[in-house]
Amino acid sequence: MKTLLVTGGLGFIGSNLIELLLKNKFRVINVDKVSYSSNFYNTKDYKKDKNYRFIRCDINNQVKINKILKKYKPDCIFNLAAETHVDRSIDNAKHFIKSNITGVFSLLQVCKSYAKKNKKFKFIHISTDEVYGDKIKGSSNENDPYKPSSPYAASKASSDHLVYSYIRTFNFPGIVTNCSNNYGPKQHPEKLIPKIIYNILNNRPLPIYGKGINEREWIYVKDHCEALLKIYQKGLVGNFYNIGSNEVLKNNVLVKNILSIAKKEILVGKKVKVIYVKDRPGHDIRYSLNSRKIIKSLKWKPKTELNDGLKKTFFWYQNNLNYFYTLSKKDIVKRLGLKK
Repeated sequence: MKTLLVTGGLGFIGSNLIELLLKNKFRVINVDKVSYSSNFYNTKDYKKDKNYRFIRCDINNQVKINKILKKYKPDCIFNLAAETHVDRSIDNAKHFIKSNITGVFSLLQVCKSYAKKNKKFKFIHISTDEVYGDKIKGSSNENDPYKPSSPYAASKASSDHLVYSYIRTFNFPGIVTNCSNNYGPKQHPEKLIPKIIYNILNNRPLPIYGKGINEREWIYVKDHCEALLKIYQKGLVGNFYNIGSNEVLKNNVLVKNILSIAKKEILVGKKVKVIYVKDRPGHDIRYSLNSRKIIKSLKWKPKTELNDGLKKTFFWYQNNLNYFYTLSKKDIVKRLGLKK
């Protein structure tokens, strides 16, 4: 049985990825420092699985990471440890620099030595479409230059460049993936879709930044995880892979679609209505990815259409109301990203 290590496995994408890996008969080590967005609720369904192990550790802790690698000898690391909320990076970029840049550097330093002794080892670094910046027309491909707009996107771009520099300089067995906006079960409601669902379920207004015309490409998290598994199995070391759904939608249309789904399932409160609020500073207008490379070379494609995925997501939160009680209400409702 092969052993795979997931950093940031108490988070949204990481916990969904671990679920998939366990179903596919891998032994999984979950390394997470336990921050505000980490949640043990996300792993409750498999925490007693004999092939699952959780270890509390910051990826900046090179000594402890080295001990973990020596003990468990993972065949691959999926690096999902990251600060990810753009608004938080605007208020204070310090934690993004520490986690997304110096953390990745620390992880690379340890893994560089480990890879020399473990020739089949792979390091898969999960990143974002935001590194490409605005794409007013067309779609970003893997060879496009980076042009990040926010401190978050800049920190992820930096980490991507670090990984590639180790690939090029040290022949490091790394792969970088850039994914579009994820949504689905277990996502912290500081993000748009779960925040809208939380507000609907709690009779609160539905805030949309600016005029609501910003466009994002949305991918169901389980489709993203399937892509990551495919990349581990068949992806080529040294490559970048875009992972998207080709479903691009304006934010105001997205929110109205979620509200429409909710109205068919519950009696929506009187305070539930769209309101337009002050825009995020430096807010990118549009993201879109060209995912032909992974579709053609690895035979992966997304399975979940956006409307079906939104229904599944709404039902998950509706049936897991206790999830919200594990979080700080302030982290859910407080508006961030307006500091100057």
